[in-house]
Amino acid sequence: MIQDFGRAGPAQMLTGRGALLLSRAQVPVSLLADGAPAGAPLAPDGTVSVDIRLTDGLVAAVQAPGATEGPACDLGGRQVWPMLIDMHAHLDKAHVLGRAPDSGGTHAGAREATTRDRLAHWTREDLMRRMDFALACAEGYGTAAIRTHLDSHEGQAETTWGAFDAMRARWAGRVELQGVALVPLDAYGTGHGARLADLVAANGGLLGGVTRVSGGTHGGGLDDIDALLDRLFALARERDLDVDLHVDEAAVASALPHVARAVLRHGYEGRVTCGHCCSLALLPEEEAAAVIALLAEAGVALVTLPTVNMYLQDRTPGRTPRWRGVTPVQELRAAGVPVAVAGDNTRDPFHAYGDGDMLDTWRQAVRVLHLDHPFADAPALAGAVPAAITGFAAGTIRVGRPADLMIFEAWSLDQIIARPQSDRLLVRRGALSAARPPSYAALAPHEEPAPVG
Repeated sequence: MIQDFGRAGPAQMLTGRGALLLSRAQVPVSLLADGAPAGAPLAPDGTVSVDIRLTDGLVAAVQAPGATEGPACDLGGRQVWPMLIDMHAHLDKAHVLGRAPDSGGTHAGAREATTRDRLAHWTREDLMRRMDFALACAEGYGTAAIRTHLDSHEGQAETTWGAFDAMRARWAGRVELQGVALVPLDAYGTGHGARLADLVAANGGLLGGVTRVSGGTHGGGLDDIDALLDRLFALARERDLDVDLHVDEAAVASALPHVARAVLRHGYEGRVTCGHCCSLALLPEEEAAAVIALLAEAGVALVTLPTVNMYLQDRTPGRTPRWRGVTPVQELRAAGVPVAVAGDNTRDPFHAYGDGDMLDTWRQAVRVLHLDHPFADAPALAGAVPAAITGFAAGTIRVGRPADLMIFEAWSLDQIIARPQSDRLLVRRGALSAARPPSYAALAPHEEPAPVG
């Protein structure tokens, strides 16, 4: 009963009902929750040939190829991945590019442009419309879980978190969501900090922030950083909240060691994530090694955002950038620090591009960060690693979990990286999904250019 894979084959057989064997699937070992099954042949690129048995929309078994019983769809060695995780996004900022003031592509310009757009437009209706569009994009590419940072300034937080809560309910069962409060660190030295922590706790979120002062930039003007971090961690401890921070998003900045030491002071090992950490890549080797060792001791996880940091960092008009803006991923991983890759901003002043496609983000990250030659465990940075950090069910193929998969017209990791994979097939709970990225026409009436002057 073997059926050759084809555009009609999966549509007829992947229904999510009963039992089905996906035979001769080629899967990265790093995306198999239980590793390669005994007897399954390994390829030099770190992928393994397996049969994946589906029963009533769940993964019932992952086994060495060769099973013959029951209906089967022969994939012929095509790559099969789980749906991926974007663990650092900004859904509340997404898709304002057509109306927000021009940022010039700089961090300071993006902050100013976003503030102006937020004050002018961020109602509940506006936030939900743009979040809904961004989530439809993500679903259409096979991004199954997102942790989003939410601008939570005084006067805005309640509106944004209310919109987020409504979207989380609307998208339940399609895209899993986690929310993180985002404010400048000095907000935790005010009464708003405690009120925000209560709001986050009530919404099942994470406490977060950015290691700079209100209106300031990374790397300066935060002399009381240790006291502010102590306040943040005290608020988190009182409410049993995990923490996710934006840290050192600049060429010269030094907040990261302060965060790691605060984690150790408050016994928060294993519960803190730091995003960006760009300046770490430019430290002298000995100094960088000491910071990395401190991060490992504190159990801090890092997220690198290569597409956005290459867009923002080292930008000067008329001058070609001299560095990539990314954190030293290979050195961090070698020291035992968990590192994930994520997408960050989408069509907003901080990043004019992107579309919620975590596979595309991962493909770019492999090239930018030199995660190839070999790249056997590189897929974990968008799957198993963020799954372990966030607790999302997506990101790995695991027996007993929903059969949420991506099937590619590719037979090796280098082929995955070489092409955009626009012809990928998405499988949700064992059934072929019709989800596709929505048309930009849905945004057109709202993308009105900002007035000049």
